[in-house]
Amino acid sequence: MDESDFTIAIMGATGSGKTSFINTASESDFLVGQGLQSCTEDVKMTNTFRVDGRPVRLVDTPGFDDTTRSDFDILKTIADYLTSAYKEGKTLSGVIYTHRITDTRMSGISRKNFRMFRKVCGESTLKNVVIMTNMWGSIEQSIAEAREEELANEELCFKPVLEAGAKMLRHAGTRESAHDVLRHILGSHGGPVVLDIQKELVDEHKDLENTAAGDACIDELAKEAERRHQEGMQKIQREMEEALKRKEEEDRRRLEEETRKRREGAERVEAEARRIAEEIRRQREEQERRIREKEERAREEARRAWEEHERRRKKLEWEVKCAAERAERERQELRRRIEQERRRQRERDRQICIMQ
Repeated sequence: MDESDFTIAIMGATGSGKTSFINTASESDFLVGQGLQSCTEDVKMTNTFRVDGRPVRLVDTPGFDDTTRSDFDILKTIADYLTSAYKEGKTLSGVIYTHRITDTRMSGISRKNFRMFRKVCGESTLKNVVIMTNMWGSIEQSIAEAREEELANEELCFKPVLEAGAKMLRHAGTRESAHDVLRHILGSHGGPVVLDIQKELVDEHKDLENTAAGDACIDELAKEAERRHQEGMQKIQREMEEALKRKEEEDRRRLEEETRKRREGAERVEAEARRIAEEIRRQREEQERRIREKEERAREEARRAWEEHERRRKKLEWEVKCAAERAERERQELRRRIEQERRRQRERDRQICIMQ
């Protein structure tokens, strides 16, 4: 990454057209997946190309609903790249989130992807974010516009981020249209964009699982594990009931064994989730303990400083008092001597008068 380049990250769900957009905008030849099968396994960056004379590079990232890897593995891949770049002083100029306008609704997977995206970016960077809808040529214009209106005005869609400063733009599939999207980011660029996950990992020295994105990812994994467990148990229950009806003892034993394995798998997942939660709790307690110790040391130092100040103040007051008392005694002694000398002088004067 050249520090003089405008570097823009492209994020979104698998199959939402991230890589196709990058290839169109930069004339790259990154491998494009078919359907919902992901071809982007690692973070990749284009060569520098120019938009209105300005040097631009695009960063291709994997989606959080990858078919072969867990969301946490994908988050780690993205976080490793962002952390490495940030440590080298290289920041983004903006972020584009891609969404298929052909989707009839914003599914649970789409919402999960967008939640993770918001956790990675943070609320403060939304003014540098573009929500880009694409695949407009694959659907009737009126239907696409109605879906765009719904996405922009529904609380469960993009309305909150648009109100926070993000911009929603269309990509018509052409290079000029792609550059129009990039021009918006270049035109509104107000300086380096530091994502929340970069601040948490580098500036705050957090572990990935303790970041907002990591915590959300672990929560999503736990929910997904629970959902799959419930679905599996329901499926097995149905199969057991059918097996009992057919009175097939062999099938019953097989299903019981499958139930046992699934239960053990679920228990392992729950145990791992508890372990992660316990580790997070332990780390939080350790951090709080360190903070308390620092505060206690600070209070002790302040107390000692105050006591030293008081000791010096009292010593100084005592020294001043002693000096005042000495001065008073010296004044009294001086007066006594003056008075004594005066009496002697009067006595001498009286003797002189008698002699005369």
